[in-house]
Amino acid sequence: MVPLEQLPLWGPSTDEEPRPKPVLTRPAKLRLLITVKAAPIPSARYGETVCVGALGMDPPWTGWIRLYPVHHRHLGDDGMFRKYDIIQVDALPARDDPRRESWKPIVDTITIERHLASRPSRRHLLDSLVEDSMCRLNAQPPGDRSTRSIALIRAADISDFQVRRHRGWSAEDRKKIARSLDQLDLLEPAKRSPLHAPRFTGTYRYRCADRRCRGHEQTLRDCEFVALQRRLGQLTDAEAEEQLRNKFLTQLCAADRDIAFYVGNQVARPQSFSIGGVYAPRRPTARHQPHVNR
Repeated sequence: MVPLEQLPLWGPSTDEEPRPKPVLTRPAKLRLLITVKAAPIPSARYGETVCVGALGMDPPWTGWIRLYPVHHRHLGDDGMFRKYDIIQVDALPARDDPRRESWKPIVDTITIERHLASRPSRRHLLDSLVEDSMCRLNAQPPGDRSTRSIALIRAADISDFQVRRHRGWSAEDRKKIARSLDQLDLLEPAKRSPLHAPRFTGTYRYRCADRRCRGHEQTLRDCEFVALQRRLGQLTDAEAEEQLRNKFLTQLCAADRDIAFYVGNQVARPQSFSIGGVYAPRRPTARHQPHVNR
């Protein structure tokens, strides 16, 4: 195994010819650093699913990779991976998803190699991937083969993190959940609980480091945001909102951190990007300090 300190630093591919999406007849063994675990959502086809963002660590499968679908809530203990775990999984390029980063995992092949707890090791792998322009991603032409659907974007100025009451699942989402539970009742003796909507939504307002940027407003879909809500279940709405803002604005976006957002788009809305997670290592120097207005 190659030591992390000797691995190449993969820079953003904006100025390189994009690699075409591979066509494979057999699953490939991927070795990945997990960077994003989105909150679970209802799915008509898969029931309850999680989208996972990762960084490929071994050639030829390097760069950003999306794993979907992952039924994370119901994985066994060996498969309950965390953010910044290094895992191995067999997967195929997703045929029904045109985004070139998207792979369909064989979930029962997931094994956890180790947790990457060292912040310098994380920075060695991720810092060179941080990009300045969310505006450039938004301007990508739909359907172009060079279009990218995942990136790590530096936040130059964070103006707010808004926490609002979730409206609850839509009627269509509730139908998806009901159909999924009906199918599980036929296949499994154990009754599974329905997927509950999160209590709150969260939205960052920020400017990227593009000098032409007029600001971005993007929803946070991090499973850590939803998990914290569950732990705050006994608090009033006002108390919980304060705790969520304290964690995801005051702490994560503190002045001594280099802030970047893991962003990804939707297959049905390629121009719509949301935030899958926050990359917030403590700053070794004073450079790239975002201004946070509170």
